[in-house]
Amino acid sequence: MAERQLVVYRDGDTIAQAGAQRTLLAILDTLSAQPQAERFDLALTGGSDSLKALSYMASNPLTQVIDWSRVHIWWGDERFVAADDEDRNALQARRRFLDALVSDGRLPAANIHEMPADTRSPKQAAADAAASDAGDDTANDALLDAAAQQYEQELVAELGEQPVFDLLILGMGPDGHYASLFPGHTEVNITDRLVVGVNHSPKMPPLRLSLTAPLLARSRRTWFFTAGAAKADAIAQVFAKPDNPSYPSSFAAGTEEFIWFTTADAVAKVL
Repeated sequence: MAERQLVVYRDGDTIAQAGAQRTLLAILDTLSAQPQAERFDLALTGGSDSLKALSYMASNPLTQVIDWSRVHIWWGDERFVAADDEDRNALQARRRFLDALVSDGRLPAANIHEMPADTRSPKQAAADAAASDAGDDTANDALLDAAAQQYEQELVAELGEQPVFDLLILGMGPDGHYASLFPGHTEVNITDRLVVGVNHSPKMPPLRLSLTAPLLARSRRTWFFTAGAAKADAIAQVFAKPDNPSYPSSFAAGTEEFIWFTTADAVAKVL
């Protein structure tokens, strides 16, 4: 595994700008240096810093010189809601950046690999939620597991039995969670799946899908975009002890590069 690096910027906006530039350069350099390579696989998650970076990518001149037909987009986690729900990470990414690439004919729509959305009627979703609130998670758990298996199958079909991303971009919550792997939940300890359903998420919405910790740790490059004093306690704990279920982000890694892009107030208890 790569040694963890720490890059401290002035503020979150600088992280987003630098992150956008670095991401585009990583794609461009990899595809240019390895013309025999068929593709570049980029995995995204939600979060304000990551979404802001996508907005900066949209206006960056480097976007115009990348062969997007060789780029595939994946998600590290997703809110299990309807495809047009504002909570969808993929919807936000499409609006900020990806849809423009598709409409311009640069990025094939098939290269965007969204996690499954919730296709239930509002009435059925409400009924299943009511059952869950009453202690019966059978319907929601089955639905999440089926969706997780569907995304697993897509990963394996595209990237093989042991999928590896070229670049994984993550954020971290003040509680130390990453993707949708939360402290106090068992999903961070699952090692025999690529994708898991997450029920009763402590952050709304309560139903989610997430890549598992072993898959997330296999990325060639892993970058965290994490800013703000609210993250300071969690970052200190993450840096103090690896693979700590109380702070799931401590499970993250990268095989060739592992960088935390952050701000001084976020790492005040580390430096």
